[in-house]
Amino acid sequence: MAERRLDATALRDWAHAAVGDLLAHADEINLLNVFPVADCDTGTNMLFTMRAALAAAEPAVASGDVAELAAALARGALDGARGNSGVVLSQILQALADATAEAAADVDLADVNAALLGAALRHAVALVVAAMGGELVAGTVVSVLQAAAATVEGRAGEQAGLAQAIAAAGEAAAVALERTPDQLAVLAEAGVVDAGGRGLLVLLDALTGTIAGHTPQRRGYRPAVSTAADAPGRDHTGRDHTGRDHTGRDQAETPSPQFEVMYLVAGLDVAETDRLRQRLEGLGDSVALAAAGADAHSVHVHTDDAGAAVEAGLASGTVSRIRISALSSGRVAPGGWSRLRAVLAVVDGDDAARLFEAEGACVLRPDAEAGSPADGIGAGRLLRALVDVGAAQVMVLPNGYISAEDLVAGCTTAIGWGIDVVPLPAASMVQGLAALAVHDPSRQAVDDGYTMARAAAGSRYGSVRIATEAALTWAGACSPGDGLGISGDEVVVVAHDTETAATRLIDLLLSSGGELVTVLLGAAMGGAVGEALAGGLADHVRRHHPGTEFSSYRTGHRGDVLFIGVE
Repeated sequence: MAERRLDATALRDWAHAAVGDLLAHADEINLLNVFPVADCDTGTNMLFTMRAALAAAEPAVASGDVAELAAALARGALDGARGNSGVVLSQILQALADATAEAAADVDLADVNAALLGAALRHAVALVVAAMGGELVAGTVVSVLQAAAATVEGRAGEQAGLAQAIAAAGEAAAVALERTPDQLAVLAEAGVVDAGGRGLLVLLDALTGTIAGHTPQRRGYRPAVSTAADAPGRDHTGRDHTGRDHTGRDQAETPSPQFEVMYLVAGLDVAETDRLRQRLEGLGDSVALAAAGADAHSVHVHTDDAGAAVEAGLASGTVSRIRISALSSGRVAPGGWSRLRAVLAVVDGDDAARLFEAEGACVLRPDAEAGSPADGIGAGRLLRALVDVGAAQVMVLPNGYISAEDLVAGCTTAIGWGIDVVPLPAASMVQGLAALAVHDPSRQAVDDGYTMARAAAGSRYGSVRIATEAALTWAGACSPGDGLGISGDEVVVVAHDTETAATRLIDLLLSSGGELVTVLLGAAMGGAVGEALAGGLADHVRRHHPGTEFSSYRTGHRGDVLFIGVE
């Protein structure tokens, strides 16, 4: 693959790849997280911060302006920054935005070359150090960032290509990351490299993959000694049953703060910024004030007195976008998301996607190349979709397209990362539509989930497929081309044509009553054939089941030619 230019499209592609790679490495990075606070969330925080940056940048890519896209990434990261690591990431993106904006003021900037990238990384070092109080702590992400910046600057001076410079920066960052335990005692005690530095290496490798076409393979960075997440007798905060955390500190003497507080504050001059930092340092630790514009700052602090931390900001300037999370639970307040609640539906077919989207759901599609729609989604893809939804609470409609094991694995990981996920018992798209029809985001999540689950469970469903070979079924022998009515994973109807199989299946599903019959037409029932079939089924319901409503939708799903639901 030829080397790409780092233009606006490539920059967006890097952000997309970075989200995917952080998703893959989030748990690994979390396990390394012991500094500055052992709260095991660095990977998750970087992931969600980068996701916020990507979401903000998507509308800007159409302009083709690399400086505009960099600015959008920075704005999104500042608005959605999570934790110390999110603040650091936002400052790295802000440095890129500053560097490209300055270059664009002098020339018609089409892309970012090695010299400009080196300048941006060097500026990022200064911004990160300033955000953390002006003190450079060796063995942290700053050490790794410095190594990357120096390498890109050196390669730019040698007139090396961008891909070469980025690849070399990744290797230098990996070497610097390996040195972090020698530079910071708390890392050596825990047997880990710096978590933020590991996250930065993921971002650099994603950039190498975007520009050069190949992503470097790294060793697995696992704790050399037991950590909070895997040590017997420890809870998720890292405390063992004697009251000590995995760095050996006595938690009775230095209890962990209860809350993480973040907000934006505007109207600060240099003196007031220093005063605010001093007030926050008196209230807690992990204090960061990151530049977010001419006179605005993104504020981060861990404290037991969240109210006082907010009041400190109010005393200094104009406060907005307040987010407070409980460090003990890892849950993020709803203000940290783009919306409070969303529905994620797994669907197959272009028309099905449009149908569910029209009802307000976000959709996840199985891979078109998969042999079966049910084979197209694993836990990883589900997890990525849950992150991309951007909601604090997500109701999941699997609709029969994801295995129970993958559903549990994806949802469990997302819950551990602070998303309140409610998987609903929808085994077919007709059940998913029934649940979606009663979705009400104004209700409490538990009430909404219960109501949707009851609607799904109350919808009896079946399907019609075409027999491909001679076989003996519970309903009798079938031949190739016969219509098979299926309910509960068993063949209950065998007929010589699709319409007869469908009408007999509808009769069976309505045998215990029902008010609405819904038929979803698959890809094999397109055009006039599908219209004629839907009309025949509607006429059958009117004549044989008076008072029962009938509706049909074209979904274009693969596999079974029809899905039928009765509510």
